[in-house]
Amino acid sequence: MTDDAPYPRFASRGRAYVYVVPCRDEDLLKLGFSRDPFTRFSTLHRRFFEFFDLDRGLLVDAERVAAARRIERRLIGAFTEYHAMAPLVVPATAGGHTEWYRGAHPEVAGLLRSIAAAEGLALQDGLRPWLRAHLMTRADLLHDWSLRIVDTLDWARHNAPDDTDAARLRQGLLDTWAMFEAASIDVRPLVPAVVTHWYDHGDHRRLFGKDLG
Repeated sequence: MTDDAPYPRFASRGRAYVYVVPCRDEDLLKLGFSRDPFTRFSTLHRRFFEFFDLDRGLLVDAERVAAARRIERRLIGAFTEYHAMAPLVVPATAGGHTEWYRGAHPEVAGLLRSIAAAEGLALQDGLRPWLRAHLMTRADLLHDWSLRIVDTLDWARHNAPDDTDAARLRQGLLDTWAMFEAASIDVRPLVPAVVTHWYDHGDHRRLFGKDLG
């Protein structure tokens, strides 16, 4: 199975953001900038919504790449003594093995808040509402995407039960379902009945057990 979850393609809006996302289970954070934070977080961990503590994350709309780079450099320069190794679960292909810091979340978050206030930049303090808004504006993509996945899985079950691509697609759909739930979005009204039936009764229930959250 690959590390890249096949989420529905959510197009970037073309702005530039500075982010600070702490890990949920250890005193470690990642900072950086991105034009597409959702995709960036997804490359760092396929279940980023569980791996990172969204409620303590921050996202600043720096508007332009040059401004985002400048803010990122200021954060990096202020906390060099806290620099840490990236978690082993972060895939090498993500290019996300720099700008990790240990034991500095209150200070990093405080400085980013101060920068945003001083420069009049929009700050999202806590990323769960941001994730919910991001997903809801693109939720119409979920219907057809999930149906294609389930149709492909049904074909593979009868014709190629050991297909590794099918396993990847299955996990991607399960991860996407869990991501919407993490954002407090009810998935069932957004997908076809056949997808809901697959989620409730599909082969993954036997393979992975009933606790899929």
